[in-house]
Amino acid sequence: MKETMAKTDLQVGIKRFDKNLPLPKYQTAGAAAFDLSAREETTIPAGTVGYVPLNIAIQLPEGYWAHVSARSSLHKRGLLLANGIGVGDWDYRGDGDEYKAAVLNFSNKPVVVERGERVAQMMVLPVQQVTFVEKDHFDTDDRGGFGSTGRS
Repeated sequence: MKETMAKTDLQVGIKRFDKNLPLPKYQTAGAAAFDLSAREETTIPAGTVGYVPLNIAIQLPEGYWAHVSARSSLHKRGLLLANGIGVGDWDYRGDGDEYKAAVLNFSNKPVVVERGERVAQMMVLPVQQVTFVEKDHFDTDDRGGFGSTGRS
């Protein structure tokens, strides 16, 4: 039996700053995120954070947010996202609100991110805000602290 992904028709406005670069796209039928590419060549010196413009501004529907994460191969270049993940709120949607990747070069040499190179990936997800119910005590057992389930 052939597996298929659930499809939705969520429409997101997008602006490319350099129309000579392609629109972002899902690389496989089963991909959860689409790739974002560098708009310009960016050199990140060793041990520093650089900002790679990702060539898009988007207009998410109200009630959605954008999750920006590193592509799984980014670390092979000596780079990682300096902020772990990026959160793009639905109201980050102005004409000049270009997404950027803050990347940390953890290597001992400069790293050049080429124009058009895929650096990050983005998922669009629904917002779920919470209401806090403050308690003085919980009626469940402690698990044993951070990292309590062991090494493997």
